[in-house]
Amino acid sequence: MIVEIGHYALVLALALALVQGILPLAGALRGDAPLMAIARPAAVVQFLLIGLSFAALTYAHVVSDFSLANVFENSHSAKPLIYKISGVWGNHEGSMLLWVLILALFGAMVAVFSRSMPEDLRANVLSVQAWIAAAFLLFVLFTSNPFARLAVPPMEGQDLNPLLQDPGLAIHPPLLYVGYVGFSITFSFAAAALISGRIDAAWARYVRPWTLVAWIFLTLGIAMGSYWAYYTLGWGGFWFWDPVENASLMPWLAGTALLHSAAVMEKRDALKIWTIFLAILAFSLSLLGTFLVRSGVLTSVHAFATDPQRGIFILAILVTFIGGSLALFALRASSLKPGGIFAPVSREGALVLNNLLLTTSCATVFVGTLYPLALEALTGEKISVGAPFFNLTFGPLFIPIVLAMPIGQMLAWKRGDLLGAAQRLVLATAVGAAGALVLYGLQGGPVVAPVLCGLALYLIIGSFVEIFGRIVGRGVPASVMAARAMGLPRSAWGTAFAHAGIGLTLFGLAATSWGVERILIARVGDAMTVGPYEVTVESVEPRNGSNFREWVAHTRIRSGGVEVATIDPSRRSFTTRQMVRTEAGIATIGFGQIYMNIADQRDDGSLDIRLYWKPYVSLIWIGALIMALGGLVSLSDRRLRIGIARRAAARGSVPRTQPAE
Repeated sequence: MIVEIGHYALVLALALALVQGILPLAGALRGDAPLMAIARPAAVVQFLLIGLSFAALTYAHVVSDFSLANVFENSHSAKPLIYKISGVWGNHEGSMLLWVLILALFGAMVAVFSRSMPEDLRANVLSVQAWIAAAFLLFVLFTSNPFARLAVPPMEGQDLNPLLQDPGLAIHPPLLYVGYVGFSITFSFAAAALISGRIDAAWARYVRPWTLVAWIFLTLGIAMGSYWAYYTLGWGGFWFWDPVENASLMPWLAGTALLHSAAVMEKRDALKIWTIFLAILAFSLSLLGTFLVRSGVLTSVHAFATDPQRGIFILAILVTFIGGSLALFALRASSLKPGGIFAPVSREGALVLNNLLLTTSCATVFVGTLYPLALEALTGEKISVGAPFFNLTFGPLFIPIVLAMPIGQMLAWKRGDLLGAAQRLVLATAVGAAGALVLYGLQGGPVVAPVLCGLALYLIIGSFVEIFGRIVGRGVPASVMAARAMGLPRSAWGTAFAHAGIGLTLFGLAATSWGVERILIARVGDAMTVGPYEVTVESVEPRNGSNFREWVAHTRIRSGGVEVATIDPSRRSFTTRQMVRTEAGIATIGFGQIYMNIADQRDDGSLDIRLYWKPYVSLIWIGALIMALGGLVSLSDRRLRIGIARRAAARGSVPRTQPAE
């Protein structure tokens, strides 16, 4: 009965999404306040209905209701509870239900937290969001129904893919989806602005926090996915330029450019065309990623489905929304006023350069990802585009971005002093150069590694130069400096932390060149060296889990004869799926990590072992966390949004940009 309620709730949500998509939009076009008022309660109720549906599917997984095909194909009664819950979205149907749940969540949040927003703009935003929800609800109900029943319920399920039975799966997809789907609301704001003609600084202030939320979660989702691949797949790698990895990187790049462009529009009422275009592009790339993962056009460990019919349905959604929004954008773009005027050397100019480099980087990843698919579709020829292409094209584009970030922070709005900005970055430049020389002396080549590490140090120090310049002064008491620090806008601190986080991640990525890898055969008691450490397998023991059996290699790590860590790499055998999965043993020592993977155990008891020493590798994910922290700090700065709400209330409305004659 609970399952049927969940299915029925999903059908009701579709009907309500259609109502929300039609009536408020008609009300906004006609100036009919009662019709526009329907949008807010409809968005909230739609979210509650989809939440009820998701809860019903979760219940079916938790109680192991194998009469549902989704539960039978992706669960097992002996599976731990955490994986029964995460298994809800560890498959195509359940993950799509999570997709529409998050889509509805953003609509409900706009409905609840948009009291200061003009009613016609809110109605248009929620109507566009409802049309997106309706499209994906149709997709779920007609091609990916998670509530499909089996005629003869089996006694036991087929279990979840062992690669997905990991705590990382409980975190990674929801984080990534909030980022992916979060850009739907920026898309809805862009479409609403184009429909209503409300494209001004006030609109940028409304859209910026939602962009920040999506960007924060997408950053965390990509980082979590990278770490999941690192420790779960057993390859010791954190990024493979896999097409599905690229599918999440592209909207992140577009979203980063959107954040900067919206800041210019908010501050100077400029870059309107850029901002609207990037809002459309970010969600379009999210839709493209959804198509790649679920259409069957590529094979990946990350891919969910291989049904071409589903791919055609998603492709139709993609063409409809992207094509419609771009057509509307083309109609409105010529009528957008240029806004604030600024010199090429200014903070606005630096942000334009940032947008150009980020979008070009995004285009590079786009071409490298889709070109092999297009070539195969047109000619039947199969080629692979891998790390060498992306490293040689993406890297040179990203380096100027890193160089320009601290300089852009130093420049004034409208007209800046490039020489003065460079002089203020002398310390950051000196630290970066000295760091590169020291690291080259300590670690050696390849030369690109210490150079990139020096560039990372320059970025980390340079990110805070502008803030310290506003706080510190010769002869200024500490109490005054503390007051200055507390008085600075949180968005300034957030920007500094986010940029510094990129520097830390760059340092960790560059330092992987100094890693050591050893593939060897060893017995219990043999001492193995990797980097500056000695690794010894003390014993190998069998162990039973809830739905698997494993043998564990208890291992000690020593430095100079002193034990510094213990790890337990293992190999797990899942009897239901008849699959074997390796569990890497990882020890974090400082910012570096010892990574040990057991490939097999031979008849004579010896072990096939892969060992890595990866100095500074943890900085990759620490940097991502600091990036997200910077976003959260910026998001907590509510003064601009409060200010625009108060000014709007004083005027009775927010200025509306009329199309030029």
